[in-house]
Parts: sequence; C-alpha cells; structure tokens
Amino acid sequence: MSLTGTVVLLAGVAGLLPGPAAAALAVAGGSALACVRLAWLAGGALPAPSDLAPNAPPTADARTTESPARSTDTALPEHRHAAPPARPPERRDAASSALPPGHRDAASPGVPNERQDVIAPGARPYRDAAPGVTTGRQARRVALSRRVAAILDAAVLVAGLSVAVLPLSDPAHRLPTALTGLCLTAPLHAVALLRLPGRSRLSGPELVRRTVDVLALGVSLVFAGWMLLPGGPVPAAAGLAASGGAVVLAVLAVAALAERHRRPGAARCHAGAALTLGGMTLLVVLLAYGAPDRTLPVVAAPLLAGALLTVAGLRRAWAGERPDRDVAPAAWPRLTAPAGVAALAAGVHLCVVGEFSTGAMALGLAVIPPIMVGELLAAADQRRRVQRLAAREAWLRRRLGPDARAVEPAPLTRAGLVGAMAQRSGGALLVVDLHGEGAAVPEGPVLTEVARRLRVGVEAHDLVARLGDTEYAVLTDLGPVLAYALGTRLLAALTEPYPRPGGAARVRVSVGLAETGGEPEDVLRQADLARRRAVQLGRDRVEWYDAYLEEQLVRRLDLERELPGAVARGELDLVYQPVMALAERTPVGTEALLRWRSPTLGTVLPAELLPVAADLDLIGEIGRWVVDRACRQLAAWSEGGRELWMAVNVTPRELAAPDFVARTATALAAYDVSPERLVVEVAEPGVGAELSTVVARLAGLRSIGVRTALDDFRAEHASLAQLRRLPIDLLKVGPHLVWPGGDGHRPLIDVVANLADRLGVELVVEELESDGQVAGARRAGCRYGQGFALARPATAERVEAWFEEFPSAAR
Repeated sequence: MSLTGTVVLLAGVAGLLPGPAAAALAVAGGSALACVRLAWLAGGALPAPSDLAPNAPPTADARTTESPARSTDTALPEHRHAAPPARPPERRDAASSALPPGHRDAASPGVPNERQDVIAPGARPYRDAAPGVTTGRQARRVALSRRVAAILDAAVLVAGLSVAVLPLSDPAHRLPTALTGLCLTAPLHAVALLRLPGRSRLSGPELVRRTVDVLALGVSLVFAGWMLLPGGPVPAAAGLAASGGAVVLAVLAVAALAERHRRPGAARCHAGAALTLGGMTLLVVLLAYGAPDRTLPVVAAPLLAGALLTVAGLRRAWAGERPDRDVAPAAWPRLTAPAGVAALAAGVHLCVVGEFSTGAMALGLAVIPPIMVGELLAAADQRRRVQRLAAREAWLRRRLGPDARAVEPAPLTRAGLVGAMAQRSGGALLVVDLHGEGAAVPEGPVLTEVARRLRVGVEAHDLVARLGDTEYAVLTDLGPVLAYALGTRLLAALTEPYPRPGGAARVRVSVGLAETGGEPEDVLRQADLARRRAVQLGRDRVEWYDAYLEEQLVRRLDLERELPGAVARGELDLVYQPVMALAERTPVGTEALLRWRSPTLGTVLPAELLPVAADLDLIGEIGRWVVDRACRQLAAWSEGGRELWMAVNVTPRELAAPDFVARTATALAAYDVSPERLVVEVAEPGVGAELSTVVARLAGLRSIGVRTALDDFRAEHASLAQLRRLPIDLLKVGPHLVWPGGDGHRPLIDVVANLADRLGVELVVEELESDGQVAGARRAGCRYGQGFALARPATAERVEAWFEEFPSAAR
C-alpha cells in the first residue's frame, strides 16, 4: 500500500494525474486499509503472534477476578447459623440486591430466596485462567482496546473522507470540508490516545519535564509556521490551523518520544496521530492560501503514513508491552529538535524574505528559555540515573562479596524503598511475609537462609528491602505477569524446609503484589493489602491487588473489629421460618436463622459472619448463644400451649466440642423444654471430613432425646452411602430433587424418599417458592416443607401472630 500510494503521489506531482485526485486515491487506499484493520481490532480479533512485540509478555493474564456479592438485609434474608455449602444455581441470597442475574429465581422474579448464601468474603478473588481464555485484567484490557480501536477507526475514516471528497467538491467548498475534517479528527484522536491501555499518572518531576519539552517544541513550531507562511495578510483559517496544529503536534511528538521505550505501541499511535493531524493542518493551510492543485498530493504522504502507523501502534499496544526501563532517556531529540526546527525555519525565511520583523525576533528568542530549562532537567535526570546505577553496583558488590551469605537483604529501609519507587514509572512491588510453624516466629538462622534465598531468587536489577522482623519487599522492573511469576518462584523457594540442628524448620509465606506507577505510599499499601489477603486465604500463596480486593479487605477488617463482643452487646438476633405439614398446610415447627444487627455495619448474614467468627475462634460463643435463645423461645411458645419443634444449625466444628451434648442438655433443662422439641441440623457437605465425630455427637444428642437433621442433602452416591451411618430423624432436601430429570427419568426425590422410608427418616423439602413445587413435593410423598410459598422468615412476634391463624395446629 505504501508503494502504491507513493506511485500515485508521484504521478500527481508530475502532472500525470490531477492533484486532488492523486491525493484522494492515495489517502483513500491507505485509510481504507487502516479502517479495515482497526475495525478488525474493534470487533475483538486478537493480533497474530507475528504482530506481538518481541519482548511482550503473554497476553493471557494468569488470573481472573470473581465478584462475590456482598449482602445487606433489606428483605430479611434467611441465612443459616451453620456455614452452609454452595447451593444449586437456582438458590439465591435473599438480601443482596447486587447479586448477578444468574442468582435470580425464574419462578418468582425479583423475590430473593432466603436460603441462598452469598459468596463469603473469604472467597479467593483469583483463579488460574485456562490457556487462551480472556479473563480478569486481560478482559478489561481487551474491552478498552476495542473502544480505542473503534474511536481511532472513526478518526482515520474522517481524515480519509475529508481528502477523498476533494475531487468531487466544488473548489469553494474544499476549505470548509478540510476544516470540518480537522475539527472532527483532532478530538477523536485525543479521546483515543487518552484511553490507550497502560497509561499511568505522571509523577511530579516527569510532568514538569514533559511540560517544558512541549513548551520548547510548541514555541519552535509556532515560530516555524510564522516564518514559512507566505508574506502578506494571513487568512484566519490558515493562522488558526497553523498555531493550533503546532501546539498539538508538540504535545503528540513529546508524548511519542517519552513513551517510545516504556510503551512503544502507544508511542507509534501518538506519532501516527501527529502525522495525520499534521497532514490535515497542512491541507487547511494550502486550501486557505489557494495553492495550486499540484501541491495537494503533498498532504497525502503524512496522512497515509499516519493511518498505517496508528494501526501498527494499536496492534502492539493491544498485545501488551514489556517496558524497557534500563535504557537511558535520550536527551537529544527533546533538546535539539526545537532548536533545529527554529534554526531551519529562520534560515529558510532569511533566504526568501531577507529580514525579520520585530514579532518574529521576539518569538524566536522565546524558544531559548524552555530549551535551557530542558537542558538543566536533562542533566539532573542523568545525575540521578548515575547515582542509582552506582548504588545498585555497590549493593551487588555487598551481596556477592565473600561475606554475602551472612548479610541480610537490607540495603533499603522503608523510606529508601519509597524513594526507589518514586524514581520508577512502572514495574511491580512484592511484599513477602514469613510465618513460622504454629505461632512461632522464624529464628535468626532461618532468617539468614531466607535472605540468601531471596538474593538468589531475584533478578540482578531488582531491589530488596526489609520492612520488619519477618517482612521483606522486592521492587522489580518486570511487568505484572512476569512479576507474578517471580512471586511464585520466591514462594516455592522460601517454603522449602530449612535445615537446622534437631530437625528441619518450615516457614509459611504470604506474598502480596501490586503494580507500581502510582504514589509510592499507595503502592506499598496496596501490596500490603494483597499480602493480608494471602494470609486470610490460608498463606503459601501470591495474591494480586485490585480495587475490589481492597473493598473486601476493608469490609473484613471492619467485621473483625466489630464482631468480638457482639454477643455481650446484645447485637445478635434470630428470625424464624415456619415448617409446614404439606398435607394439612399447618405449622409443625420452625427453623431459627441467625442475624447480626451491627450498629456500625448494619445487618450481617452468616455467610459473612461465620468465616470471621471461625478465624477469631468465636464459633463456640455464638453457637451457645443460638442454642440458648432457641430454647428460651421454645419455652415462651410453650406457655401459649403451642408444642412446635425448632431447628438450629450447627457446624461440624461446633459438634466436635467435647461438651456440646452436655451444654445442649443444660440449656434444655434451664428453660424446662422437652428435648424432642429441639432439632439440631448439620449441613451434609461439611460432614465428610468429620464423619466419625459427627456420628458420635449426633448419637449423643439422640440419647438425650434431641432430634437430629441432615441439611443440604445432595443425593449423590457418596451422600447416599454415608446416610446409612448418620443417626438422624429428618432429612432436608432442595426442590431441585422434586422435578423430573431432563432425560425423562423419574425425579430423584422418589429414590431419596424410598431410602428415607426404609431408614425411618422424615423428609423436609426446603426452599419451596411456588405452588408447583409444593404440589410436586406432596406427590413425592414428602411430609414437611418450608419456603416462601408457605411462609417467610420473620421475628418471633410476627411468627407467633401468624400461628394464631392455625388454631387446630399442634399444641
């Protein structure tokens, strides 16, 4: 295309083709090709491997971000006291208005399900992505790149059409057409360039240097335009386009020079925009002065080159770029280009005109101050770079000297680390935290070996700092994907056993990763938040910071701060959902559902509450409160002559307590409640790991008269096998077992009901949300049911008032 365009342009200059036609053909062909490639990118096509930068990191991000819903209690959602397992897709959390659409029920749109659990805040925010799957950060990059490609496509199309219609336009309409094209193309390019992937906020010194460079080049271009315009009156369109174009060209040229090592793709896009806008500006000036048609092909060269360069730059930016930060910034283009442009323009003007006006001389002298300031800034940058290289060399000599093994990696303090980050425009920061076995803190010899492994594991240009007794930081120039790989390698090296007298020691490691480029203190805080997340998720892992992670951590910290003492402050509460006899449609029992009414955090559901309580070792305290409050409520209802049973949910961890059966018996005796009116439920998915203990505790409960129930029964082979071992009285299943299978087989509830009948176990179908589900449960022979279609959870007072509608119910 470049060769064809060149031939057409030469034909136009030689007079073999009309000037406007030659320009139109060359620009139309190049713009058409560029628009097709940009449209291809905007449609989501990934660039071919040959288009990737030689040093570009893999395009697939090694992680993805889940967005767990966090719940509020706007609709009195029902959550279990025991931490329930994941529910089937049709079961949703009642209280969260922010759940994804997949959690809404088709049978009752907009009505939240009170039995669904939200994803706990402890859920891991990242997973390994399958090869070739666009996930997480890459998905956001691709979406942004598509929008940028669409905007650049529009910009190239407008510029191409502005030139392509010239042969078809009346000469009087050519200038307005070119002006319109310039006014549309400039903002489109500006919007696209400001949204290019990888753009980061400039530091203070970098912003000052960039401003000085733009000022120097802008003044020199304005001076050049003044010198090169023909003498006499200057048309308003030509003057406005020349001065505005000079400023825009200065901004784009400086940006392209500044980004050429850090983001080569973005630099090409800036250069392509500069050429395109420069060609459009030149077209406006030529038309404003009424230049001959033979001169118009001149504008086609920058327009053609700009369109193709823009495409090449965006393809490289899309693929991802690994910055090369070890290359010293070249001062000569930024410093000598303004002087060279001004000198060349002055020489041409002097040869043609022979003298300078007062205004021209003043404008020429105005080029000198920003060039001098740029020289001073460049010298300061070079001094700082030399100092950093000297410090790095000295550090490497200390590390690799004969006593290097005995020296820990403490060349940088926290303040030194912050200062080092301020000198870098990109890269990543890893915060490494060590945890000894149990509650022990790693000892001195172990820390010495940790220091050696860190030195061996990092790259030569990486900086290591010690932030605390067992906390280190690694500052690297690597991009985020490669930095994550570095964190994984360090994790593997540091978790290897440490030989010592008396046996090997083991250390657990948590690594937090954050990208640099922002304020150093913010980056350090973000990496530390990611490290805390790694600790919360079980340690021996690398966690990547993102904004939602910070929200989760802040929420988690709030929960950890407020939960201790919640029982003593009277902030816990129970709501009750009736259990109905399906044949008679009368209440036979209730299920107690836990709520934490925090004055600070609002209503907190068990999906959030219980993981925090487990980490703070408060499960036992909360469980004792639930059993005590349930027995007290049973006693209150007994005074009214109503003999209903009440189910409370417990976790296998609660059941494992040696005194659980004795405590339950004490609570029943304290309120003079018959043991058979209390039902202790345990969720089936949590039973497998503690099966022997659960069997023993449930047997102990039955020995004192308390009834037992297995909740969330899944009807899988393993579940059916262990059902025979569990001493239970009630089996609770979901409504999904009631419906026939998609292959025409009979519903699974028939199999479960047959097995329950043989074992002497009563079935309870929960989460019934429609009359059809209720009818299906009755047809299957299920005796009991609960759900929105029968009764909603409510406070004790409202449930008691609701009971009055059933005077014939069991008392």
